[in-house]
Amino acid sequence: MSPGLEPFDPKVKKEYRYGEFANIVTSMDYERLLCSTGPYQGEILRGSDRKHPHKIAWIQCVGSRRVTPGENSYCSAVCCTYTQKQVILTKDHDADAECTIFHNDIRSYGKDFERYYERTEKLPGVRFIRSYTSIVREDPKTKNVTVRYSTNEDGVKEEEFDMVVLSVGLNPPADVKSIANKFGIDLNPHDFCKINTVNPMATNRAGIFVSGGFQGPVDIPESVFSASGAGSQIGELLDYRRGNLSRERIYPPERDVSGEEPRIGVFVCHCGANIGRIVNVPDTVEYCKTLPNVVHAQEQLFSCATNSAKEITDITREKGLNRVVIAACSPRTLEPLFRDTVREAGINQYYMEMANIREHNSWVHSKEKEDATQKAKDIIRMSLARACRLEPLQEFDLPVNKAALVVGGGIAGMTCALSIAKQGHEVHLVEKNRELGGIARRLHSTLDGLDVQDYLRDLIAKVYKNPSIHVYHDATITDAKGYVGNFVTSVKSERGLTQIKHGAAIIAIGADLYTPTEYLYGQDDRVTTHLELEERITQGDEKIVNAQSLVMIQCVGCRNEDRNYCSRLCCSQAVKNALRLKDINPEMDIYILFRDMRTYGFNEDYYREASNRDIKFIRYEPQDLPEIEAGESDEGRPVLKVTVTDFVLGKKLVLDADIISLAAAVIPSAATKEIAGLFKVTLSPDGFFKEAHVKLKPVEFGTDGVYLCGLAHYPKFMQETINQAYGAAGRVLTLLSRDTVVASGSVAQVDESKCIGCGACVSACTYGVLELRDVKKGKKATVNPVLCKGDGLCNTKCPTGAIQLKHYTDEELLSEIDVAFPQEEILQQLDTAVGYV
Repeated sequence: MSPGLEPFDPKVKKEYRYGEFANIVTSMDYERLLCSTGPYQGEILRGSDRKHPHKIAWIQCVGSRRVTPGENSYCSAVCCTYTQKQVILTKDHDADAECTIFHNDIRSYGKDFERYYERTEKLPGVRFIRSYTSIVREDPKTKNVTVRYSTNEDGVKEEEFDMVVLSVGLNPPADVKSIANKFGIDLNPHDFCKINTVNPMATNRAGIFVSGGFQGPVDIPESVFSASGAGSQIGELLDYRRGNLSRERIYPPERDVSGEEPRIGVFVCHCGANIGRIVNVPDTVEYCKTLPNVVHAQEQLFSCATNSAKEITDITREKGLNRVVIAACSPRTLEPLFRDTVREAGINQYYMEMANIREHNSWVHSKEKEDATQKAKDIIRMSLARACRLEPLQEFDLPVNKAALVVGGGIAGMTCALSIAKQGHEVHLVEKNRELGGIARRLHSTLDGLDVQDYLRDLIAKVYKNPSIHVYHDATITDAKGYVGNFVTSVKSERGLTQIKHGAAIIAIGADLYTPTEYLYGQDDRVTTHLELEERITQGDEKIVNAQSLVMIQCVGCRNEDRNYCSRLCCSQAVKNALRLKDINPEMDIYILFRDMRTYGFNEDYYREASNRDIKFIRYEPQDLPEIEAGESDEGRPVLKVTVTDFVLGKKLVLDADIISLAAAVIPSAATKEIAGLFKVTLSPDGFFKEAHVKLKPVEFGTDGVYLCGLAHYPKFMQETINQAYGAAGRVLTLLSRDTVVASGSVAQVDESKCIGCGACVSACTYGVLELRDVKKGKKATVNPVLCKGDGLCNTKCPTGAIQLKHYTDEELLSEIDVAFPQEEILQQLDTAVGYV
């Protein structure tokens, strides 16, 4: 079940004068204004006078984080980042726009979100103001709106804005109780589905699963992999039926058009506002009609939409097109869809060419609309020249080994392995330590009270009891070769050296913790980390549980120049430890020094509970860090003196601490780079594994047949880890459930008559595709097309041009250069240069 979410409606609570003042809109309204299909075709105009607003304010947490009974106490999790997106898009529309974000905490906790926040903050004319606000009045003439707020420096202020955007939170579906009653499932106090921490997709009804926003407010990646995870669990129940109802897709016979003159159709996509707002699409289409070999050209709002794809197929068939050029986004995302579209029309899929006028044009030239339009024409003209020289290629089927390799025996790896094994597949689970469990062995409870060690023991027992799972302890991967569906990985373990054959690999190697070098850590035993603190609380360490005062310091080792990301877990970990200590010793003074409290989602309730239980939260700024030194309390007790600036009080505070606990950053595993090299996968700027697409493929790599989950991907809570582990299993099963997998036709080929056997291509290829073999004419390079990834590196290294990459031949690429820079133009420039000399 995934009935989705609904935006909070300020009209219901009559908040911020929404519906009363013309130029107060919700973030959903504003999203429509930004869209090319919106009321003003992508222009941002005020409702009162249809003028462009120049000065815009965003008010955060509308409908979320409420303290009044009966209202939404939770954090909606996505609002901070979607507001930043709207600010960036607003600045793209109007570089001189003044944008102000009124906020409480900025919760940029997701992967790459911190960089996105900094990017927004550094834009000229953008202000982030930490303040609660109220709407004071509307100017009866201009219809501008006055906002009242306060700052630490200036106190209460009033400021007039052309438009105010209310960043509304997320509600459960309006008919959620009816849905729950129909299916007999329980809801939580917030009217979202009541979920199990150890299986967030399961409901109280066996066989009914939940994914996406019905679990609670979540971002797109979490929605995607929870949906895949729910599918995997359904697969566990219905595996015996797998394939019984499936039908092979039959394409129409392929026309042989190799002897025909090129008849090209051009389809130029608006991509909503992404292209159409910058590039003059109608003018570009008219230009395309004047180019050689073009027999049809038209614009489309979204070429990737189902109706648009069908239109491309129908027109290709009706007009006898034998080449198709799609001028849209990057082929990285949608090339498979468009290739399939032309196959449906009966021509070879490699006769389709994509002209990237979004990433290569409109996104990088948003301020130069005329130049962007001209560049779009140039890019399309180049693509047309290449399309004329394209050749039909044939893909080939490869057998799929039905086994899976899971690297990492923590919660993510074990959960993924179990789900795959329950669907009838052998799983090889490789763990570097002597025991399974990973970092979870050091966790003892969750915020909602789960006994982690009990859960872990049960999970490990299930792994060992499953006959389809083969566990390798003290394991090291020494080599990994092969390709999607047919990998061979060498593992050295207590079993000796084993070569494991498998069709898919899942990387779940977890993460490490930063070892602090600041705040006297390692120099004074009264300074500990949050994880060490949890262990000592569980052990009943008297120095901890009997302490009079404890100070926690957040963001240690992250959100800085060295690690420009948020570790996501630390704020909730701090609240959890603080509440446990208050249960044990209610008189203990506990202070949490923070930059932004990022207790997103339902964890907000625990943050509020901590505040109500006299746990004191003091905000600090990165340019004014807390300072620690040994000293004595007024009573003569040896303590650590913590000096921190309280920006609300406007002065420095000195806190006496018996114990200091540091929120040490979650950092990539030490094995990350080695594993990435073995499996030919990429890393993010922060050193975590980089997924194929942050939104659409959050558990897959660019390398086919290799998947990821857990902390190896990015810091996340145990519930999110389990979600993603099941999601990875779901994606793996889409591969392992097949008998064959299709390999690309775009592979390297060698012209032996030109090859001199130098071996430059062999050393350049990281996939082991090429090797030198003795033939009658001496040593020659040969290609294993099954292994070839089509990266073209061998082409660039070959000194004689003996290697060509099919679909990217020299002739095809040079034809693009020829039309980009016509010979007459080059000669004219040379004549000018000679004349100048």
